[in-house]
Amino acid sequence: MPSFPQPGEVTVCEINRDFIYANTFSEYEDRAKETYAEILGMVFNAIQFDSDFLSLNQAQIAKQETAESTNDFDYSFSSLKSVISNSFNKFFFPSSNLNLIGKIGTQKVSWYQHKHCLAFISGPNQVTIRDFEDSDGKDLCVLMSDIQRDVKAIEWRPNSGKMIAVSCKGGICIWSASYQSNPAILRNKNSPFLGTISRGSGLKYILVDFIKCDNSNELVTTLSWRPDGRYLASASCESPSFTIWDVAQGEGNPIRRGLGSSISLLKWSPTGDYLFTANFDGTFYLWETNTWTSEPWSSTSGHVTGAEWDPEGRIILISFSESTTLGSIHFASRPPSLDAQLLPVELPDISTLIGSQGIEKIAWDASGERLALSYKNGDEKYKGLIAIYDVRRTPLVSTTLIGFIRGPGENVRPLEFAFHNKFKQGPLLSVCWSTGWCCTYPLISHSNLVLQI
Repeated sequence: MPSFPQPGEVTVCEINRDFIYANTFSEYEDRAKETYAEILGMVFNAIQFDSDFLSLNQAQIAKQETAESTNDFDYSFSSLKSVISNSFNKFFFPSSNLNLIGKIGTQKVSWYQHKHCLAFISGPNQVTIRDFEDSDGKDLCVLMSDIQRDVKAIEWRPNSGKMIAVSCKGGICIWSASYQSNPAILRNKNSPFLGTISRGSGLKYILVDFIKCDNSNELVTTLSWRPDGRYLASASCESPSFTIWDVAQGEGNPIRRGLGSSISLLKWSPTGDYLFTANFDGTFYLWETNTWTSEPWSSTSGHVTGAEWDPEGRIILISFSESTTLGSIHFASRPPSLDAQLLPVELPDISTLIGSQGIEKIAWDASGERLALSYKNGDEKYKGLIAIYDVRRTPLVSTTLIGFIRGPGENVRPLEFAFHNKFKQGPLLSVCWSTGWCCTYPLISHSNLVLQI
């Protein structure tokens, strides 16, 4: 039977398929010290943030869409809450696309690959960074700038010294860690916004570049780095095209071929050979990135809400807005072939045990061992939990439900979550909860520990 928290309990970690819970949130850190800290040698403290912006209801979103700034150059805090220009969006694209952005698995929580450094969107216009390797794990760094308005997605740049991309209105902010011995370098020193310094007591970050969209009012809502860190793919819910950016040169190449509906998310494969794109009309595409040719697919189960690659880039798991079954695309040949099969991955527990009618978001850890997912509604005792599955690829994908994660507070539900892709001791999941806490959960097994010895 899968591990299940009792009323009032909060999850601390998983150890060998058994989930450890604390009786109350006040005991959360003490239980962490008594359990996984003995194995990992560290504790991942919970981080508090303002959760209101991540859980906007439809009325609030509609109010934002109709509110317009009276001055394009007024970047005060109050004006930043009403940054979406309604005139363009309503005429060319369905306003429902903007409402759906919060329900799509774009990257709002991101781990730096080579360190225990977590970033997450913590406000309408800001990103919080916590480095758990500092002296006590409590020094926070906040990325804010007048040009960084209405943040929608973030992702650390691979193979770089702590550089992170932040999508927002009008473009993409590029922040870089700055050290006394190795200060960050601005790409364009004449820009009035570049050189902005992060706030907080943690390591300083500098806004080193702002990649501008052709349309300054376009809201960049999803992005994905190529694994080597050279190219960055970005798209907007207000546009049917996506752009491949050469970040070092500041140049973008828009890809428009065959795309009708606006784009909801992008995912580059771990090898860089493929790019997955999904549209709000239920279509999705696999692109091979050598000649940028694509293979279109379509869904009868609603639009894509999440997509995750396996470690080898040979399988991609997909969740849909109107289904409790995942799809898995298996490539039949080596790159650049687009010959692939779409197979179902049944999750019977979602409907029979939990009583849910749909999957909201998914995250698959880089080892391929653990799958986390949130779901719509469900029976009363299962509401607001994250389901954790053990995953096998032999070679088809199969799953086994092993337990649930509950966050802190009453009527809590998960807003965003993501795995650390390079944590050596096993899967490490971070979740932003509706009660305003970002918590991190080690999912430890004997096999992970044996590999470290």
